[in-house]
Amino acid sequence: MMPARDKETYCIRSVENALALLEALGEEEDELSLSRLSERLGMNKASVFRLLATFESRGYVERKEGARGYCLGPLAYEIGQKLLSRMTLLRKARPVMERLARECSEAVYLVLRRQEEALFIDMVDSSHQVKVISLVGKRFPLRDCAAGRVLLAFAEPLLSEPGHGCGPAASIDDDIQIVRRQGACYDHHGVGEGSACVAVPLFAGGGSAVGALAVIGPDFRITPEAVDSTLLPALCAAADTISSKLGYLGAEFPSEGVH
Repeated sequence: MMPARDKETYCIRSVENALALLEALGEEEDELSLSRLSERLGMNKASVFRLLATFESRGYVERKEGARGYCLGPLAYEIGQKLLSRMTLLRKARPVMERLARECSEAVYLVLRRQEEALFIDMVDSSHQVKVISLVGKRFPLRDCAAGRVLLAFAEPLLSEPGHGCGPAASIDDDIQIVRRQGACYDHHGVGEGSACVAVPLFAGGGSAVGALAVIGPDFRITPEAVDSTLLPALCAAADTISSKLGYLGAEFPSEGVH
């Protein structure tokens, strides 16, 4: 038998560079120039240009007429949409998110953990004219936003014990333990100046958080009072529905509000 090897043993540098290029383009809303991409990726311009030309010929990257830079092409978006359509979590969460957005009249987000970042993967928008710009596709360090701290707090499996909430894990710090004990997290400006967010975890059958459900809006609407009186109860009910669809039958969280 062949000896077991770490996954990095099999990594192909040229493929890693190509994927890093696509990720860089996907993180920006505007076009990126050849020089900017070369600097950002730490690669020489000739190598970056060859990768861009290859992706452009296949439709993954495009350069619009008159533009000085490159952006993701339609095929990249098509692949992304196919992936999203096949995600069990997204399929089960979306109808519940739509109902929650109608109920609370604020934007509702599905957030996943991507290594040490929170990735905002889907959203049902608010009907208000004044709202936070779309965060779909954006990533934030886990500790910088409410949804990320929820994902950190519930990274370890949640053990169901009748009559008890969820015991804080000894391996996480005090701030994250508070989030775990409350079962939710509320923050100001975590995803942008003037924003406020309240987030709760989503669980699958094993008891670990597979994502977070968040309500986000301007901080003059998403106030602590509004959260405790209406938004958090509705958010928790929606999260319970999604988690049950994913096979989780755990205990309910303590309803002490968030601070």
